[in-house]
Amino acid sequence: MKRSTRLVSVVLAWQIAASICYYAVFASTTFFQDAFGLSRFLVGFVITSLTLGYTLLLLPTGAIIDGYGERRVLIGGLLGLGLVAIAIPFSPSFLVLLVVVALLGTLYATAIPGTNRAIFENIPEGRQHLSLGIKQVGVTAGSGISAILVTWIAGTRFGWEAGFLVAGLVAFLVAGVFAFVYREETGTGTVSVQNPRKLFSQSEYRRLTAAGFFLGAGLFTTTGYTILYVESLGASVGFAGIVLAAVQVGGSAGRVVSGAVGDYLPGSEQVATTRILLAQAVGSALTFVGVVLIDSPLAALVAFTLLGFFVLGFTGMYYSCMSTLVANEEMGQATAGGQLSLNGGALVGPPAFGLLADLFGYDAAWLALGTAGAVATGLLLTIERRAT
Repeated sequence: MKRSTRLVSVVLAWQIAASICYYAVFASTTFFQDAFGLSRFLVGFVITSLTLGYTLLLLPTGAIIDGYGERRVLIGGLLGLGLVAIAIPFSPSFLVLLVVVALLGTLYATAIPGTNRAIFENIPEGRQHLSLGIKQVGVTAGSGISAILVTWIAGTRFGWEAGFLVAGLVAFLVAGVFAFVYREETGTGTVSVQNPRKLFSQSEYRRLTAAGFFLGAGLFTTTGYTILYVESLGASVGFAGIVLAAVQVGGSAGRVVSGAVGDYLPGSEQVATTRILLAQAVGSALTFVGVVLIDSPLAALVAFTLLGFFVLGFTGMYYSCMSTLVANEEMGQATAGGQLSLNGGALVGPPAFGLLADLFGYDAAWLALGTAGAVATGLLLTIERRAT
């Protein structure tokens, strides 16, 4: 138990530090908009560029982790994230900004395959789903910290740019601690990039990742546009940052609650995890529709916290469900493929949302995300019915 607690704690710290660097970009959309004179449509391309870099390296990174283990990859990835985060404020043009954030995304590709493998290789069965849910809290915790960090520092004489410098320093510090504490190393000893078609030829895996595409569109679009939307309701950027942090708190709660329930539900793991994920998809669709009813910053704080519980809270259970479909030795590449699908939604979702908001207003854009949640629900229903 002591070893498991130590391992989960240090992996959680890694995930928080990495997510502070990565999600600081989402928290800075309003500052990028002002600095480079961007429309809401072009703001979406900042998120798309970040996600594109992330997506391109996922499968190769998963193969390297499966072959040589996660320790060295995670240490190098976090050091790289810190360096690139520090470089972002020095981007002289919008084009350079897109390139730099894409590089940040490539380094963040070490996160999900590496940390997921650390959990599933080292934590005993019966505690894996809760441990994964706790680890996934690192994503929302890091994002929430970055939201407060960037928007709070923006109100000081140092400006928003200093938020990225702090994020980089945190990454360096945690990388050092991680290298000292985390000694476990797993791997087959050889790098073999599995043909993605082999994974996606499995019917349940294919349906799950297809649902992930639509859920991912909702997740990354919500994170990228929360501050801009709440500002449109008349809130200050500081209050909008608090709302984004509340989204992450809701997401953290969703990940821990779903993980705890997943470990204790009776019946097969596949049925239990699929049903929990299905409930989260239904909640996502409904809360997106509910967002169009709010008309004040205070109402937004409440609505977006609930939105976070479902829309950001599903990822731990998404990977737990995936773990019931593939062997442990394939988890690096399988979760990379799962994240690839989430990122596919993130590539399309933010620009499409921004375009709808520019042309028809925010209500139409939020309702489109609700529709995406409904499609994910339909796909997950087919998995649940086949499993029972």
